[in-house]
Amino acid sequence: MIITSFSIFERIAEWEVRNPMQLQLPKKTLIKIKQDLKKIGKLSSGEVKLTSNQALLIQDIQEKTYSLNKNNITRTKAYLDFYNQHPEIHWAFLGHMVSRNGGWNMTDLKGGLLSRLLSPKEAESFFAFLERGNWLIFQDVYPQFLLYQESIKRNQNLFYLLSQFHVSVFMEVIWSYFWEYRDTEILTISQIINEQNYLEIRILRNPIYKKAIFGSIEYKLQDMLSMNHILFPYIYQDKLVLVGQTLHHFESLHERILLGKRLYSILFGNQSRLKMIENWANTNPHTGSRKDYWPQIFNDVDEGFPGSIWKPKLKSCQLLPGATKIYSPKLEFAWKNVNHSPAEIEDWYNNWKIIHYLIEENEKVEDKIEEDYCKTLERLELAANAKKAISHFY
Repeated sequence: MIITSFSIFERIAEWEVRNPMQLQLPKKTLIKIKQDLKKIGKLSSGEVKLTSNQALLIQDIQEKTYSLNKNNITRTKAYLDFYNQHPEIHWAFLGHMVSRNGGWNMTDLKGGLLSRLLSPKEAESFFAFLERGNWLIFQDVYPQFLLYQESIKRNQNLFYLLSQFHVSVFMEVIWSYFWEYRDTEILTISQIINEQNYLEIRILRNPIYKKAIFGSIEYKLQDMLSMNHILFPYIYQDKLVLVGQTLHHFESLHERILLGKRLYSILFGNQSRLKMIENWANTNPHTGSRKDYWPQIFNDVDEGFPGSIWKPKLKSCQLLPGATKIYSPKLEFAWKNVNHSPAEIEDWYNNWKIIHYLIEENEKVEDKIEEDYCKTLERLELAANAKKAISHFY
């Protein structure tokens, strides 16, 4: 966990000097959340004695979550379906769009570019890493959504049952705060904090992934080539537009949380653009293929010949004359469903100071990414061609 060298209240004091009229509510909010976090402490699931109705509810939520956690396609659709029912839960749409990118990253491993840079074993390791993270987040966050839905149905705060799903006590406090005050931004940023800390324990600190992924030359190559793009497509004046962010240093919990906040700002900071992204998402079902957003560049059918030498296809995000499209398969044809072992049971929360991330940074977020992504594709083409040439030489 990132522990800052100054306290949350020192940050608040700095804000009060700059914006004395704007800080009263945030200060009260943070103090309230701090008090509730210190009060709740750490609960074990055994501390809640269940009635028969509660036990049935928990079983129902577990079964629904399991049925929708089959693969990246089912998870991504579930997030969007929930958001369309409950647009006040912003993380559901943020999760949907980021999960789309996760699916594209999975199929890239079997696509026309990365398949030339990675061995089959390396591709499988990367997929296992991406799939496990995607699975873990869904099985943690989706029960929260269903419990919220049931709370609405019964007009009753049921978040004390989150411990039955091994959800962090941090989120029990935040959901109860949201239930009372309906502060969507606090809820969303808290979910970003929660999910990234959740992954930190189970993925980033996992020695298997550390050795197979983060220590590999291919991971360093991927980072160098800026392949960690998160893209949000939409149509504006009949033209596809891509906005988003690029993440370097995936191993850093701090950087991932800040990225999540920036992505949230990009999605929900401009309401007219949000509507266009929502419209794109609802009219373009997620398949895992990058053809979903760029059919003029990608195809889910391989147009090349096995073993053929790679020839440059792109220049400034346009196919060169006579070039075939880049192969980007659908997920169902790229990877089989995975049977996951149960998630490790451990609450990441141990210090209320984590709430310093709830303070809005008020920084201008750069969302232009299309040109950078186009250059990345061109660099990947060069890398794939160079690797092929070297392998032929040796």
